Amino acid sequence: MHRTMRTTLVAMACATALSGCAGMQAWQSGPQHMTFFVTSVNPGKGADFGGIEGADRHCQSLAAGAGAGSRTWRAYLSTQATGGLTDKNYVNARDRIGAGPWQNAKGVVIARNVQELHSMRSALVKETALDEKGNLVKGRTEKPNEHDILTGSRPDGTAFPGPPFADMTCGNWTKGGKDGSAMTGHHDRAGPLDESWARSWNSAHPSRGCDVESLRSTGGAGLLYCFATN
Repeated sequence: MHRTMRTTLVAMACATALSGCAGMQAWQSGPQHMTFFVTSVNPGKGADFGGIEGADRHCQSLAAGAGAGSRTWRAYLSTQATGGLTDKNYVNARDRIGAGPWQNAKGVVIARNVQELHSMRSALVKETALDEKGNLVKGRTEKPNEHDILTGSRPDGTAFPGPPFADMTCGNWTKGGKDGSAMTGHHDRAGPLDESWARSWNSAHPSRGCDVESLRSTGGAGLLYCFATN
């Protein structure tokens, strides 16, 4: 790619993110170097992955199919405690994805560490949030809209409180019906309003339900962010 064209693409991605692009630099590309991707498909049960471990297996399987199975992959998902406000049995998405840096299938670095990933310096935007095959994921202005990515997380990557508060993880990723909901983020950093929540890659709004149909009607396809921990 010519230097001028590459510079233009980077500038477009930065403008979309409405942030600095300290982490958007190109390293070696190819599946053996990929450490971040958006899943290209949902296993077929909506937000029911058989728990967070099942979501990890989905990431691992897709990575292996793309030639990056030698790494340990984790889904960017939080879980909620179920035993009340004093229950500490929850998982923060930010604590399970390794230390970084992370780059997509094209070799573009989306963040150098956990802090940068959850800051305005993150380079995670539509142009960089590629699937495991290096393809773009459809955004808000495309059909079907697939920009809602399941996270179950707050903007800083931490878990929501559990009962009596609302379900934000589709029963800790075991529900695949109309009941429940899950927090989603917008991989294209775009929404119906020019507000920070609408531009959040990991905490934009909850889904209408947990089944495939409900996720689609909200603006997603039950996709996940996957990060390599090594």
